[in-house]
Amino acid sequence: MPRKPSWPGVSTVNGVSLPDDLSLPFQVEHCDVRGRLVRLGPTVDGVLERHGYPEPVARLLAEAMTLAATMATALKFEGVFSLQAKGDGPVSTLVADCRSGEDGVQPHGLRGYAGFDADRLLGLSIGPGAELVPLLLGKGYLAFTIDPYGEDMERYQGIVDLSGASLADAAHAYFAQSEQLNARVILAAKRRPDRLGRWRWRAGGILVQQLPEQAPGQTTGMDAALTPEDRADAWDRVTALTQTAKADELTSPELSPNDLLYRLFHEDGVRVFEAKPLAPRCTCSAERLAGVLGSFTTEEIAAIVEDGVIAANCQFCNRQYRFDPANLAEISS
Repeated sequence: MPRKPSWPGVSTVNGVSLPDDLSLPFQVEHCDVRGRLVRLGPTVDGVLERHGYPEPVARLLAEAMTLAATMATALKFEGVFSLQAKGDGPVSTLVADCRSGEDGVQPHGLRGYAGFDADRLLGLSIGPGAELVPLLLGKGYLAFTIDPYGEDMERYQGIVDLSGASLADAAHAYFAQSEQLNARVILAAKRRPDRLGRWRWRAGGILVQQLPEQAPGQTTGMDAALTPEDRADAWDRVTALTQTAKADELTSPELSPNDLLYRLFHEDGVRVFEAKPLAPRCTCSAERLAGVLGSFTTEEIAAIVEDGVIAANCQFCNRQYRFDPANLAEISS
């Protein structure tokens, strides 16, 4: 008898329901496969709307933020996971990072930014199913960086070419290059009307990973070790089922994460664990920016002063800062 996911209807954290902006860990029973389902609503919509990105750029950045959240919450570490793409296309820079709460209680914080040439976007025909990476980023690379908290912790970075059609393809290249286990990811982002008829950005993604092979007689927690043939068959089945998830399902405000997982994996059974909340979080501040400006020479400061003030915007949250050059040292101290 197929089993529904073992979680009580909707995910809650500290008694607050989280139908959106969460990462839900799950396990496909008897298949040696675990995964993450990420659902983004207000968090991704707020980031995109503050910048007013053109729709294809917004969709690419939303997928990047989803990928960052999916991979970061699948890792057992405290720190910052970031991805950064550089290309020769109309979108020259794409950055998304996911920062774990330093106290272990705060939601994982997300932010993202896209640098693009508006003139080069004109004339491009980009439909809902277009291959965004070659059209927008062109040739270049995608860097994945793991930066743990703590001075004694080692930073890790992996880099892959932007040779596929999507960010998911680039992630698969990274997994093949850096990981010893099979992994598969799907991503989706689109604008959808909310209950009041307002069009809002939503995004979703699923990452599935095959657990390490167990020696005969060992278990993965519940099941005896599978034979190599059974592991291969199970992995092929899970990845095929994962690929059937449609963009409308991944981004739907009506389809709950547990129902989506049940729809995909009910024949094998699926077990879910405690969801991790996600929220927008930018690290900019007047003090930090003043500290950067304080390292400029007198001539460099003079070059950026207009009408007696220095004006600057945060690339991530688009917050505006204005400084009196005479007060920079006081602000940064």
